[in-house]
Amino acid sequence: MTDNLIVITAGSTGLVGNELLKQMLDAGPIERIYALSRKELPFFHSKLTTIKHPELRVLDWQSDEPQPKYGFICLGTTLKEAGSKQALEKIDHELVCQVAQEMKLLGVTHLAVVSSVGASSRSFSHYLRCKGRMELAIERMQFERVVFARPGPLKGLRENPRKDEVVTQTMLKIMQPLMIGPLAKLIPIDAADVAQAMQYQLFSHSNKKIELIDSVDMKKLLKKYR
Repeated sequence: MTDNLIVITAGSTGLVGNELLKQMLDAGPIERIYALSRKELPFFHSKLTTIKHPELRVLDWQSDEPQPKYGFICLGTTLKEAGSKQALEKIDHELVCQVAQEMKLLGVTHLAVVSSVGASSRSFSHYLRCKGRMELAIERMQFERVVFARPGPLKGLRENPRKDEVVTQTMLKIMQPLMIGPLAKLIPIDAADVAQAMQYQLFSHSNKKIELIDSVDMKKLLKKYR
């Protein structure tokens, strides 16, 4: 990681986004963080600037503000939270792509986005299909580099715990000794580890334009750098 990094994030109130922002506020080489948010964030720091807008848009950017090179998008919902397939698509596909485009216009060249294990535009699952279509749309935006993080079930403390996640994690914990090979991607992973792995991968000197990292890849990254 080089010094004087300028970063912009979206989704800082979510499980991964919250961990990501806390980690980056403590990271010495990061000079400035812009956080796109619908509401005020519970963080106060000299290098944090919150850009508040109900649709996560940037409407008033001062020309003398330093341009962010690195962007992180940690937006997402579930069908239960969204209330309908259409509402889910508006967040997991349309909003994520809109925010990515906003970041590109601000000068972002390197982008990391939280997706999901199993994401595919051809999936039978509406949720995974939205994630897959989102990935394809962002690939077409021609960033210099994009990292798609595809974690399995997330572990961490949510402000409003999801009952379905608790049940899933309990079942997977019992089954974990049997989860080898491709099934290892479904082992629950800490949101803090996802956030850290995204940074390691995006700030690395890889020359790959598009990278997909699943939970197994993330755990390998953490072992490499820690």
